[in-house]
Amino acid sequence: MTSVPMLEDEPGRLAALQRLEILDTEAEEPFEHIVSLVRSVLNVPIAAVSLVDSDRQWFKARAGLEARETPRDLSFCSHAIKETQPFLIEDALNDDRFAGNALVIGDPQIRSYAGVPLRTPEGYNVGALCAIDQQPRHFTETEVTMLKNLARIVETELELRRIAERDVLTSALTRRAFAERALVEIDRFHRYSRPSTLVLADLDHFKAVNDTYGHAAGDCVLREVARLVTDLKRDADVMGRLGGEEFAVLLPETDVDAAHVAVERFRKKLEDHPISLPGDQVVKVTASFGIAEMEPAISSVEEWLAAADQPLYAAKRLGRNRSEIASGTFPQPPMLPIKKPISAKAGLRELCERKPERRDR
Repeated sequence: MTSVPMLEDEPGRLAALQRLEILDTEAEEPFEHIVSLVRSVLNVPIAAVSLVDSDRQWFKARAGLEARETPRDLSFCSHAIKETQPFLIEDALNDDRFAGNALVIGDPQIRSYAGVPLRTPEGYNVGALCAIDQQPRHFTETEVTMLKNLARIVETELELRRIAERDVLTSALTRRAFAERALVEIDRFHRYSRPSTLVLADLDHFKAVNDTYGHAAGDCVLREVARLVTDLKRDADVMGRLGGEEFAVLLPETDVDAAHVAVERFRKKLEDHPISLPGDQVVKVTASFGIAEMEPAISSVEEWLAAADQPLYAAKRLGRNRSEIASGTFPQPPMLPIKKPISAKAGLRELCERKPERRDR
């Protein structure tokens, strides 16, 4: 059972929510299926998988609701996450906490609510699986038990989703998962003009490590590099492994100058860091970096990657173990032969499944 200190640890709860890396992602079938089940089994008009962020509740899945998110101070689920047991409201108009709530006196006209906290493996309540009726209602013990069972399935899906998005060797995001997060940042930039910077990193002469020490040693190097990035990055930063020895890091709310300072700090840390290998051997490695701030001209993940790849190639040509910043004149990605129009989602899938190009290491 969740301890009282954890219920009161809001920074820890928000950090646990960020680690799920699920906010603002697209709809996914397992969660959509669960809210449909809630509506059917409990016979309610509204059901949702709600995640409670710092100032909003965001719905990973919802049925019977138009809004994708609402302010946190209006959210019934913000009360549910403070509990260890289901949070039940039989008639919101008779409850002083909710009688004047805009979601009660206006659309969607909530009158009764049942919410089961969604708990992470660490024990933090990050949201709730909720069933909502537009009539006063007493949720029976059997109904609450069914909702609790479905909430446990949501928790399992959240954990499976997190595992599936991770590279097995380094625990970085996979190429596909990273591209999805980059899409979120692109959209955020074009909506709100918030800065964000992409960094590409490629280990120098990595083939020589594999050839000299073996592939097991190469795996040790990749794991240790990923660990160093994890230790030095902020919680909001996102690391992905694009393939082979190439990594990418998204730095939200960061302009190119601040990103360059952070990259240089990591580059020097890596350069001086001895990495232990099997057989009591030790090796040091370096990396080259390309840095590209999000710009109005960039509208796709492929364009942003191409923008950061340009300075990465320059860093390699100029001697490696250095970082370079994009010039601002972004190269157009190579055109793929297309026989018929494709959706943005299909284009993302094509990008993610493309094999990474080999470059002179």
